[in-house]
Parts: sequence; structure tokens; C-alpha cells
Amino acid sequence: MRKVTVAVIGCGRIAESAHFPAFSQMENVRIKYACDLITEKAEKIKEKFPFAEKVIKDYKTALVDPEVEAVYVLTPNYAHYTVTMDALRAGKHVFCEKPITVNYRLSCEMAEEAKRQNRILNIGVCNRYHKSVEMLEEMNRSGKFGKIYHVYCSFRAFRSIPGLGGSFTDKSQSGGGVLIDWGVHYLDLILYILGGAKLKNLTCDTYCEMAKNMKEYKYRSMWAENTKNTETGVNDVDDFVTGYIRTDKASISFNGAWAQNIDVSDTFVDFLGDKGGARLSYGGKFTFYNGSTLSAETPDYEIPNMYLREDSDFIASVITGEKKRNHIDYILESARLLDYLYKSAEQKKEIEC
Repeated sequence: MRKVTVAVIGCGRIAESAHFPAFSQMENVRIKYACDLITEKAEKIKEKFPFAEKVIKDYKTALVDPEVEAVYVLTPNYAHYTVTMDALRAGKHVFCEKPITVNYRLSCEMAEEAKRQNRILNIGVCNRYHKSVEMLEEMNRSGKFGKIYHVYCSFRAFRSIPGLGGSFTDKSQSGGGVLIDWGVHYLDLILYILGGAKLKNLTCDTYCEMAKNMKEYKYRSMWAENTKNTETGVNDVDDFVTGYIRTDKASISFNGAWAQNIDVSDTFVDFLGDKGGARLSYGGKFTFYNGSTLSAETPDYEIPNMYLREDSDFIASVITGEKKRNHIDYILESARLLDYLYKSAEQKKEIEC
């Protein structure tokens, strides 16, 4: 069996909770380097996953190693562009976590560089590998919905701003807030299920209201709390977003909140077709409502590990050169959508795409 030698750059939560557990189940991957500017993070990864062979601080050490064929870029958003471009220019294939980077223009540059270097560049839009999303996409292609004319999605939570004051809430590092962090997953899976929908026009509003005074912000739990800086940090990103999108296939409306003063988490996507509809519970299963029989069905199926499937596809692409479903060429429309939504919110008007 041919093994692909990999360097993992960025050893934070997504590395520890998603990708390294996936690597532990893959026989055709060798993790030669675990790299992080904070060496303790990489050491922790190596301790928890001893198959990681070496800990390094400077990712360029891995880029000059001829054994390394592929690189995982699992850094904060602002570093995606630089690290990925360096890796591609060094002749490495790259898996880069979502979002591609902080804006559409730089995302396009990354896609162009991958093409120039003839290297695979996959993006971590993991929901394309979720079993429920796969099933809904197939149901749409087979006509079970009839014509999907509208999709509504909600990604709202109670006081869940991550790493307040740190890189998550500093636009210069993250590129945005709840829209770019959570919304990209929902909107990308919608475009995927619709079958590559193309944008026509849209309108969007964003709000940064819940932690204007970071020291007084109250919460029960916080993702990436170890990165928060409520004393001297920055919070200039959206904690709530709402919008309406017209595409060549269906209209889309959405509401998203990292933080709201309603203690209910609403995380679902509704697909409305003229023959049937479905509600997808984000990360879980869906119920299909048949307009002909007036029956409702929640299929019984196993949900495999989407990160394992995503990572396995990337390694297969490195070996074969085949573009899989989360190749950057297929994700750029999602990145363009985020840019236009933020542009609409900034200009406070509808935008033609």
C-alpha cells in the first residue's frame, strides 16, 4: 500500500478533535510533522497521537522535506493564504480548513496557484461528506423534491461567541464572525445540494451587538476559551447575520447567531419543493415530507465519520490526481457568496452578483 507522507500545520482544536482521530484510522497516511507556533500544542498532539513523528515550530522545515507530499493547513483563517501558497509553491498538495481564506480575491489566487503548480487543493467543507447531505443531494438529483424553489436555514445559538477578543472576533485575522465561521457550512451544503447553484443577487445585514462591552459579556461556555482576550482584545465581527439570496435554482433565506438572548439553539435547514420538502437537523438526520401521500419519513441510516471520509478522499486525490467534491474549484462559489453578503451588509443595499 502506498502511503502519503503528510505535515500538519496548526495543532489546535480542529486538528485534535477531527483530523488526527481520522488519521488514526487511515492506513495510507504517514504523519511526519506536527507543527505549531505554540510548540506545546504540537507536543500535546504527539502525546495524544504518537504516530505523529516529529514536532516542529517552523512549517517551512516541512516544506523543504522531499518526503512530504501533502500539507494540512489547520491554522487560524488569516494564515490560510500564506501557508497554503508557500506549500503549493514548494510542490505540496494541500488540504486547507474552511474558510478558504479571509476573502474571495485571495481564494481565487489560491485556486490559480494550485492549477499553476498542478497540485490538489481541497477545502474543509466537511458537510459535503455528511451522509444526510449526500442523501439529500441524491434525492434532489433524482427529482424526489420536484422543483426546490426555496431553502431556509437557521444557525442560531445562545451566547456562544468563540474565543471572545482573540482571533475569532478580530476581523483582520478571521475575515468575519458567525457568517464566515458557521454560515459557510450551511450555505455551502445548500449550494451543493442544489447542484452548483449560481448567484444572481442578494441582500444581507450583520450585527455586532452582544459583546460590545467584552468585560460584561456573560456566557455559560465558550469554544476556544483559552484564546479569549476580553481585556485588550478586539471584537469587530458579526455575532448575528440575516440575508436573502437569489440563485438560478432557488431562493435562500437565513438567520445566524453566535449569540442571541433566546436560550434556544435553532440549527436546521428546510428544503421546500413542489413535490416534497425536508428538514435537515444540522449534523444529524432529516425528515422528508411527501406532498403526494402527506406522509413524513425520517430514514434510518448510519452516519459515518465525515472527517474520516473527507481526509480519505484527499489522500486518494494526492495519489490519483482526481478532483473530489471539496476541491477548491467547486468551493469558490461559496467563497464568492460570503464576500457578496459582507459587501451588501457594509453598503446596506442589495447586490447584483
